Amino acid sequence: MQDNQKPTVSSTAALQREVAELMIECLNLEVTADQITPDAPLYGDGLGLDSIDVLEAALEVSKRYGLQLRSDSEDNKHIFSSLRSLSDYIAAQRTR
Repeated sequence: MQDNQKPTVSSTAALQREVAELMIECLNLEVTADQITPDAPLYGDGLGLDSIDVLEAALEVSKRYGLQLRSDSEDNKHIFSSLRSLSDYIAAQRTR
């Protein structure tokens, strides 16, 4: 795939599922990957994560995909707003 092409829908869906499973595993969530809607909020009413959960998830995502996620970044609120936004960020920034 060339750099200027968008990922296919199936690879996007596969990455979203992979990220959902990673979050379930690292946070011991009582849901399945299928129960995490791509556009549902990760904080509060959606998945119900708090800031500590997001910090733990960010650490795992950083390790798994070779990303730099800074705790003081203003982009974090957007990056962790939903499974879709997190997966899109990983797809754009991953080094492995």
